[in-house]
Amino acid sequence: MNYFITGATGFIGSHLLQRLAKRPGVFYVLARSESSEKKLQDLIEKHAFPQDKFHTVRGSITESNLGLSTENIKHLTGKITHFFHLAAVYDLEADENDLMRANVEGTDNALRLAERIQAGCFHHVSSIAVAGLFRGWFREDMLEQATDLEHPYFKTKHEAEKLVQETATIPWRAYRPGIVIGDSKTGEAERVDGPYYFFKILQKLRRSLPEWMPMLGLEGGRLNLVPVDYVVDSIDHIAHKDELDGQAFHIVDPDPYRAGEVINIFAEAGHAPRMAMRLDMRLFRMIPTHLWKELSQLPVLRRFMEALSQEMQVPKEALCLFNYPTQFDCHNTLKALEDSTINCPRLTDYAPKIWDYWERNLDPSLHIDRTLKGTVENKVIVLTGASSGIGYTTALKLADTNATLVLIARDLDRLQQTRNDVESRGGRAFIYQADLSKEEESNKVMDEIKRHHGNIDILINNAGRSIRRSVMHSTDRLHDYERTMQINYFGALRLILGSLPGMVEQQSGHIINLSSVAVLTNQPRFSAYAASKSALDSFTRTASAELCGQGVNFTTINMPLVETPMIADHYRKAKGGIPLLSSDEAADLIIKAIIEKPKRIANRIGLFAALVHGVYPKLGELVMNTGFNMAPETDGKKHDSDPKQNSADVMALSNLIREIHM
Repeated sequence: MNYFITGATGFIGSHLLQRLAKRPGVFYVLARSESSEKKLQDLIEKHAFPQDKFHTVRGSITESNLGLSTENIKHLTGKITHFFHLAAVYDLEADENDLMRANVEGTDNALRLAERIQAGCFHHVSSIAVAGLFRGWFREDMLEQATDLEHPYFKTKHEAEKLVQETATIPWRAYRPGIVIGDSKTGEAERVDGPYYFFKILQKLRRSLPEWMPMLGLEGGRLNLVPVDYVVDSIDHIAHKDELDGQAFHIVDPDPYRAGEVINIFAEAGHAPRMAMRLDMRLFRMIPTHLWKELSQLPVLRRFMEALSQEMQVPKEALCLFNYPTQFDCHNTLKALEDSTINCPRLTDYAPKIWDYWERNLDPSLHIDRTLKGTVENKVIVLTGASSGIGYTTALKLADTNATLVLIARDLDRLQQTRNDVESRGGRAFIYQADLSKEEESNKVMDEIKRHHGNIDILINNAGRSIRRSVMHSTDRLHDYERTMQINYFGALRLILGSLPGMVEQQSGHIINLSSVAVLTNQPRFSAYAASKSALDSFTRTASAELCGQGVNFTTINMPLVETPMIADHYRKAKGGIPLLSSDEAADLIIKAIIEKPKRIANRIGLFAALVHGVYPKLGELVMNTGFNMAPETDGKKHDSDPKQNSADVMALSNLIREIHM
């Protein structure tokens, strides 16, 4: 029994080859290039296959007779029992011409060669995509009934199998796998598509929210996921059974999960929050198909879908398949497997292996330059409040990069010390003394920066002031609110407005605003500070909505309390108060923002508080009021009780949140 195989080094092909190699016979493997030959050789060595069983045949599915020489064709004629055709393009985003050449013309070339060399059976590995977007149950004996084949991938997979069924002059069998994912035992996979597209979103949710937090989400159609080991075990078994020629086999999960269930299963595997309530997207099926098609052609909707796809890192085609309308009967397949031990495992049993392998090997972030130096190479970075605390520490962390550091602060002596420390570490720094709460000084420093350094690439608005005083002790202190607003909001705003024209011109820029967790928690005694930071947050959300398509990124860091000279002694963790971040930890958050460019960085307690205030504002108010009353102010001069006299309630609250920084 001899075999000829196309696509043997692909994802399904390499796993199928491992199964077939256990059988007696000789294997002729089509290789398009030297790299394909090397992959085959690596596969043979990895699994210790006998070298004399494998022969490489150079050629391509896009050529007549697959590009085989007359001598090779003569040698193979009458010797091939099973001709497996797996080579194809399985990419939803591929060019239509490439799909046509590989999937349709390639199948025709493979079939014609199989007929010419008198192969015993032509095994065509197709896909459930042949059904298009058929609504309802699609049987294994159905093909012409397929609907909505406008998408090139669906169309070419359908046309390829149709060609086999209608024109083959030798026995044939067609296999239609579902959405193939990694091995159910090891999680091993080679490409990221299908449900993998949503893994990055789940990963981001896990890093932002606690696992137990219930989420609101969507419910879609049934996504038929099958592990690659089940697919190849089934093909191997069915291909070697008698009296099954001329049939198609759906190699699918007989009881697939719906899209929302699939996401929840992987959310649990990745320790991310799950969707406790899901809106069923089948409600949208009430809208006529022709109306959907008309709406999809609207430029504004197309731009929105493209932006959403880019932000979620999910192809538009994958988003559209979330509400997949087709279910697949697999009667032929199950009947053919009755005399075996082959069963489709349940996704819940092997999802943790799929997630673990993806996160360790396939996560796109693993292959992106995440170094600080690579991110800021030769860029102009403006950092305010650079003379002490978070700003000083951030400047030192940027010192060993090739960036140009533009440092701004009021205290010239300390600012000079920051520059000296940066330069001693090999950095390049320029200093500008300015009080950013004053419009004249702000405008002057911006003009000087543009004249000496050109456009700003990264602006870090770190300078600010904090006032901790309850409202009733501030009724005669309007100036506190005015001066806080001048530096925290207007000071940052002047620099942002001065930087934006250059960023838009170069279609690139990043603005990082240091806000406060108090904005999310509505923390008592911070009305002046939180109001000024809230103003900056609100401006940022509006500006980013306008400029996200022009290459300008905004990041808001809702910073927890940080142990800096600006913080009063009664906050210090060492004296039993609220736990604080160190300046080094706070600077690390800025570095994270520079590298990853997220919309927001906030700790879990801040995000949870924002959720409570949004969903049940009265509950949030009562919780904050309870904390406020734990340490009442004694008079208008003393802002809080002495930390040494903290009550048991205060100590209990402190211990409760002690480890919740990020």
